[in-house]
Parts: sequence; structure tokens; C-alpha cells
Amino acid sequence: MQIAIQMDPLDKLHQESDSSLILANEAQKRGNKIFIYQTDQLSLINDQVFALLNPLKLIKKKNKYQFKLGPSKNINLSKMDIVLMRQDPPFNLNYITATYILEHLYPKTIVINNPESVRNAPEKIYVTFFKHLMPPTLISENINQIKKFVKQYKEVIIKPLYEKGGKGIFKINLKDRNITKKINTALKKEKLPVISQKYLSEIKEGDKRIVLFDGNPVGAMARIPTKKEIRANLSQGGIAQKCSINKRDKYICKQIKPWLKKNGLFFAGIDIIGKYLTEINVTSPTGIVEINQLENTNLEKEFWNLIEKKIKKRHGIKLFS
Repeated sequence: MQIAIQMDPLDKLHQESDSSLILANEAQKRGNKIFIYQTDQLSLINDQVFALLNPLKLIKKKNKYQFKLGPSKNINLSKMDIVLMRQDPPFNLNYITATYILEHLYPKTIVINNPESVRNAPEKIYVTFFKHLMPPTLISENINQIKKFVKQYKEVIIKPLYEKGGKGIFKINLKDRNITKKINTALKKEKLPVISQKYLSEIKEGDKRIVLFDGNPVGAMARIPTKKEIRANLSQGGIAQKCSINKRDKYICKQIKPWLKKNGLFFAGIDIIGKYLTEINVTSPTGIVEINQLENTNLEKEFWNLIEKKIKKRHGIKLFS
């Protein structure tokens, strides 16, 4: 196969934990050709999608990669068998514009994840369609509504809508001084609505990241926050620990599976605190490397096994068990 990966600059990646690199490396092991590009190298010429592609060869030594890039060439992305959208948020107009362009490829060319669905399902918002799974939540930039929410639930987490890795998240307690000032500061910084969510004390025991391929859970890890920290994100000092997928987790996965399948969201990472679903990550889910290390598994192999089945089915190749 020929595989194009829309990703961040190679020198900006955290090699020891980057899911894109482990996926690319496994694809290369299988004899596939890997190309990379960034969103500013995308072009839409009439209705044809082109990208300035660099052939990529990876050489892995322990947990470090060396990269060999071939000369860039403007190539029609419809010639690719797979296009992976793997650049990190923030989910901004540049990100959204890339999804509009890649829509001209999908579904004739497999794009993971479906660009239209990625655009329509920002992780902190789309979860609100599963009210029975999530904690009490308000999305608003009206300070009076936010203060009313804090008064009702006493302890509240405030989140920016489109950031990643726990950036900009903080906790408000009804007993805090200067609640109005704290909320105004967040609203002024974001210039957008923010998410207010009932504080879940279970976060002290960590949150759970579950990775799903094609709607099915394939692995999980617990992320344990450091002392005096409300954020369990690994980028905020959280520690990954082994965990199981319990009955409630399986119920949540079963509830969202039809939506993931229907919308072409093949690779997702969901976050669960206690019994509540808090996010559905579909832009650039992570966790493969950490789960592999904790579970002694190889999720990247399962990823490509499933993709190869999709390719064979698309081309009418009979599959044998």
C-alpha cells in the first residue's frame, strides 16, 4: 500500500510516546510505502486533492527513531491507499480547512478518520449527545450561567473547548475568592464558550483512556494525576498504570460503537472518570505506546490487520480465516 500521513513536523514529536510513529513503523515493516505532509502542503485543484509529499523511511533503535526523507513531490492523494489525519490539535480553522479539503477524497480513498466526522465531532462537544453517559455539563460563555452552574455543583472543572493535553483546565470551588475574576479571565483568554463540568472526585484515582479500533475497545490505561493536580494527562505529569476494562466501560463502548461506525471514526480514544464518559477523542488519538508497554501487546499490528481487511474487502479479495 501507499500511505500518506498528515502529521506534525518530525522534530516536534515526542518519539517515545507518539502513536503516529509506531503506526508508521509497523506499516513500513509490512512493505508499505510511507509519505508524510503537513496541512500547509495541501492543495485543492478544482476537485482534486494534492499534497507535497515526502517519502519517509524510519529506522528504530530502542525507543528512538531516525528519519530518512526523500525529495518532496506534489502528488494527487487519490493515488494513496490510505490517508491518516494525525496532526495534533488545537482544533482551529486550519484544522477545519484541512477536513474540507480531504472530504474530496473520502470515501473513494480511505481517510482515517472520516474528515467530515472529525470536523463535526470535536472531542469535548460531541460527548454531549450521550447525556446518559456523561457528568453534568454546561457549554457557555455567559458568565451568569457559569456562576449559576458553580453554585449548583459547588466544585466545577473549567475546560477550553479546543485544546489538548489538559491545557487551560482548572477547578473552581464555590468557596473560592474571586470566582467572577477567574471565570472572566478564562473567557477573555479563549474568546469562545468554555466547558463547565461537575468535578468528579474519582479523578484522584485517575482517569481511564480506552483505545477503540472500528468501534471496539482494544486496550486501556489508567492515568494517575500527581498530588494536588486535577489533571491526569500524561503531558501534565500523570503516570500511566495498567488497568482493566470493567463492565461499565464496556457498556459505554457499546453505546458509542454504532455512532463511531456510522461516521467512519475508525480510531478513537475515549476518556472515562469513575462511571462517566468525559471525552471522545477522534482528531489524533494517543495511547498506543503506553498501552503496549503496560499490556505487553502490539496494538499497531491490530490496527493494520483491520485496515488490510478493509482494503481487501474494498477490492473484492476473498478473505480466508
